[in-house]
Amino acid sequence: MIMTRSPLRISLGGGGTDLPSYYREHTGFVISAAIDKYVFITVNQAFKPKLILKYSKLETVDCINEVEHPILREALRFANLESPHLEIVSIADIPAGTGLGSSGSFTTALLRALHALNKNLVPPQELAEQACNIEMNILKEPIGKQDQYIAAFGGITCFHFMPDDRVQVEPLRISSETLANLEDHLLLFFTGYTRSASELLRDQDTRSRQKEGEMTSNLHMVKELGYKSKEALEQGDLGRFAALMHEHWENKKKRSTGMTNLRINELYDLARENGALGGKLIGAGGGGFLMFYSEEKARLRRVMREAGLSEVRMRFDFTGATVLTHS
Repeated sequence: MIMTRSPLRISLGGGGTDLPSYYREHTGFVISAAIDKYVFITVNQAFKPKLILKYSKLETVDCINEVEHPILREALRFANLESPHLEIVSIADIPAGTGLGSSGSFTTALLRALHALNKNLVPPQELAEQACNIEMNILKEPIGKQDQYIAAFGGITCFHFMPDDRVQVEPLRISSETLANLEDHLLLFFTGYTRSASELLRDQDTRSRQKEGEMTSNLHMVKELGYKSKEALEQGDLGRFAALMHEHWENKKKRSTGMTNLRINELYDLARENGALGGKLIGAGGGGFLMFYSEEKARLRRVMREAGLSEVRMRFDFTGATVLTHS
């Protein structure tokens, strides 16, 4: 049996500038942090000549071409297995559609497992590019590269998305003290809304390709806030980082009418009134998790709990996509 895992992520700055429609013209920049919430993949040889795939659905098929799940199908094709008679099971700590990069994490964990099955050692950069190729080029999803890269590398990492499609990877130069304080003061609360990011990202992608001035200016500002966030974190100025989070959210809301809703806005304002120095909705928007930086955690937790939100406690992950078991 082979078991792998890939971390989910939170974005700390620059999110949205990792789409080709933006970075091929202007260069993108994102700070992303892997967290200790994971997608797990197990791969076993099947006892009968079938492909048995278990995720939110159960598929039992005779060949790869019959697989319904698009990422599973294309990853199996890519792996070019001699005998694709396998049982593949996927489980996750947090469900899809919550803004934590689950699709990219799923793809990297799956590829890591299939490479282990083929006895291939693949470095994180290559793994991330393979995942991007499947999701972006083969399946034509209107997404960026952040999720696949942070799932492959882990840590708190800066990614520079170059116009020629190269990605420069730079670990954030953050002190141990700042890292501990950041981890201790970031709080994640589930809004109760799940959604597919594709529609919002497709809108951003289309407007960027059309060189719409408002969208381009918005993403320029997001990138600049990303650079400022990097500087604040590396200088240990977490108060400034929290203020930049708030500025980022105010700017992000202007990107699309589907970015937020009345309930999310009310929850955000409530948090700001009760100890949150800054915050934002994680992911493409429309639902998922609200993340806040607060030095009054007990007060904020109580108020959010009373408002009906559940908290997910998290720490940072520094391993990235990993093989846990290979027997």
